[in-house]
Amino acid sequence: MAVVFDTERVPDITLFSSGTPNGIKIPITLEELGHDRSDTAAMPRLTYKTVKIDMAKNTQKEPWFLEINPNGRIPALTDTFSDGEQIRLFESGSIMQYLVEQYDTKHLISYPKGSRLSYEVNNWLFFMNAGVGPMQGQANHFHRYAPEKIQYGIDRYQNETRRLYNVLEKQLEKSTSGYLVGSKCTIADIAHWGWVHAAFWAGIDVDEFPHLKAWEAKMLERPAVNKGRNIPDRDRMPELAANKELAESSARESSRWVMKGQEADAKK
Repeated sequence: MAVVFDTERVPDITLFSSGTPNGIKIPITLEELGHDRSDTAAMPRLTYKTVKIDMAKNTQKEPWFLEINPNGRIPALTDTFSDGEQIRLFESGSIMQYLVEQYDTKHLISYPKGSRLSYEVNNWLFFMNAGVGPMQGQANHFHRYAPEKIQYGIDRYQNETRRLYNVLEKQLEKSTSGYLVGSKCTIADIAHWGWVHAAFWAGIDVDEFPHLKAWEAKMLERPAVNKGRNIPDRDRMPELAANKELAESSARESSRWVMKGQEADAKK
C-alpha cells in the first residue's frame, strides 16, 4: 500500500495488526494521510507493510512480537526514526499521535500542535482509549465470549457503553461539521469509528443515538475509511450484523481462543 507524505524523511513503516476495532484505527489513519494525493509527483511515496497478527494462534504473545509490544496486544508499529534507528510504537493512541506528528504536516486529520483544537482532539482520543474502548470491550466479552452468562457483567458494561455513546451523541449534536472536533475528520473520529461500527457486537443498538449513527455512516463514506477497515482482514461486521446465526457461530469460535488465551496468561 502506498500513500504520499509531506516530509523528506524516508520511513520504513511496518504495521502489525488484526481486523478489530482497535486494529483498524491505524490502517485508516495511514490511508487518510495519503488519500487523493498520489498526483503530487514531486513528493516521495510513503509505503507501509502490514503483518497480520493471528490472535486465534496467540501470535501476539510470541517473543518476537513482545519485543515490539511488551503487553502482547495489537496494533503495533515500527518505523525508522529521525536518527536512522528503528522505533517501536504500541497502543493505538500513541501510534496515531506519532503518525500525525511525523507525517501530517499539512494537518489533513489533525490540527497544529499546541493549538486549542489539537488539545480538544487529545481530549476525545483519551476519552476513547480510557472509556469507550475498555468499556465496550468488556461488554463484548460478557455479551459474546464469557463461558457463562453473568447478567450483572452484561448490564454493567452495556450501560456504561451507552452512557459513553450518549456523551458522543451530545458532542455530535452540537457539531456543525458532523465530526467530533472542529471542521474536519481527525484521529479523534478515526479512533472511535471501529467501535461504533461494531456496536451491535456488544449488544448496543446505535439507532438509540441518531447523531452518532449519522456520523458512523458519514465516516464510512470516506474512501480511506472504507479501504482501511479492510486491512489486514475483510470487515465482517455488516455481514455478522445481518446474520444472527453467523454472528453466534463466530462468537463461539472467538470465545474458544479468548478463553485459551486467558488461561495461558493466568499461568504466567
